[in-house]
Amino acid sequence: MRNAALTLGVIGGIIGMIVGFFGYGYTEFVAWLGETPEFAPVVENVDRIRWISLLSPLLAIAGGAMARSQAPIGGALMIASAAGMWWAFGFGVFTMFPIAFCGLGGVLALAATKPDTA
Repeated sequence: MRNAALTLGVIGGIIGMIVGFFGYGYTEFVAWLGETPEFAPVVENVDRIRWISLLSPLLAIAGGAMARSQAPIGGALMIASAAGMWWAFGFGVFTMFPIAFCGLGGVLALAATKPDTA
C-alpha cells in the first residue's frame, strides 16, 4: 500500500503542477490584461490561487516521497494537498485526477499499518 501511495502522490503532484501552472498563469494574465469580464473574468481571491498553485503540488510530491518511510506524515500531506486543490480550484474536469490521486494516496498511506513486502 505504501508503494501505491507513493506512486499516486507523485503522479497527483505532477498533474497538480500542471493545474497550478495554468492557475497561476491565469491570475497573471488577468492582472496584465486588466478587467475584462466578458473575455477573462477576474478571480475572486488571487492570493489563494497563487499560493495553492505552489503549495499543493509540493505537498503531494513530498507526501508521496515520504509514504514509504513515514506513512502517516506522507498521508496527511497528500490529503492536505487534495483539500487545498479542491479549496482553490474546485472539483472539475482538470482537477478531478490530481485531487483523486492525492486523496486516495493519502488514505492508502494512512491505512498502511506495516511495511510493504517485496
